[in-house]
Amino acid sequence: MVGIIDGHGRNISYLRVSVTDRCNFRCSYCMPNGHVSWFPKDEVLSYEEILQIIRVAVNAGISKVRLTGGEPLVRQGIIQFVADIKKIAGVRDLSMTTNGSLLSEFAMPLKRAGLDRVNISLDTLRKDRFSQISGRNMFGEVIKGIESAKQVGFEPIKLNMVVMNGINTDELIDFARISIDKPFEVRFIEYMPVHSRGRDLLFPTSRIKEIINAAGWGKLVEQPSGDGPATIFRFSKGRGSIGFISAITDHFCNHCNRIRLTADGRLKLCLLSNAEVDIKGMLRVGVSEADLEKLLRRSVWQKPAQHDLNEVQSCRRGMSQTGG
Repeated sequence: MVGIIDGHGRNISYLRVSVTDRCNFRCSYCMPNGHVSWFPKDEVLSYEEILQIIRVAVNAGISKVRLTGGEPLVRQGIIQFVADIKKIAGVRDLSMTTNGSLLSEFAMPLKRAGLDRVNISLDTLRKDRFSQISGRNMFGEVIKGIESAKQVGFEPIKLNMVVMNGINTDELIDFARISIDKPFEVRFIEYMPVHSRGRDLLFPTSRIKEIINAAGWGKLVEQPSGDGPATIFRFSKGRGSIGFISAITDHFCNHCNRIRLTADGRLKLCLLSNAEVDIKGMLRVGVSEADLEKLLRRSVWQKPAQHDLNEVQSCRRGMSQTGG
């Protein structure tokens, strides 16, 4: 299906929707100061408003929707919301990014509601380090959540590791080994310095590959990567696969296919840009869906050719207020 064409000829077919900025974790790279003030409840889009935006976006050509946060599972009513999205004709793929801490409870209801896939954030395999990175002692709950997702039949299950220089780089081999032993896609994500601080935490994909290749498990063979940002590889004896997301050192802007809707109703055309469109303001004055679609198309046409993180030095929003 043809999506919305932007001003650089890219086919925009993927909408990431942040349903809440709230989270039960305090991850260091998402909330570097330990906590942020939450959006006032009346500033957060209602489920009905989000559904209207999704219907308009799908009518314009969007076919993939991903739910993010904050942590999407902390918002009440999320199961029915998933079911309501699934009823929208034209939503070909519905997925969710979660920290996994509540998945042991929600995996089966999400599957029954129609969710297709889950990505689970997991930055360390060490319980003590998990508490340091996430600010919460919930490692056991996340592991249970991953197992629950597997048991109910989510496939593929993707494990997202944000690689941070000097913090978890000594675990790269352990994470890569998961792709040999289990049918998971382990994704190594370059740390994105969305704040002016923390640029020393960037650990480039090239070095990650060197370390994994030196493990002696054979050559990593590149696989078809679909339309996502990851380049996918597999060991010949591996049950799963390995993905690399190199947003900083080898950005994929030239074939970016996504836009984002924040929980407070802003359309972000690029994750690493401060430019936003106030779609909530138009929605709440009673604009027609036809005019809303025109706004969406005009906005997508203005999507930048590539991110400007190196120039702006810092993003105004933290990741919890943007949605990953």
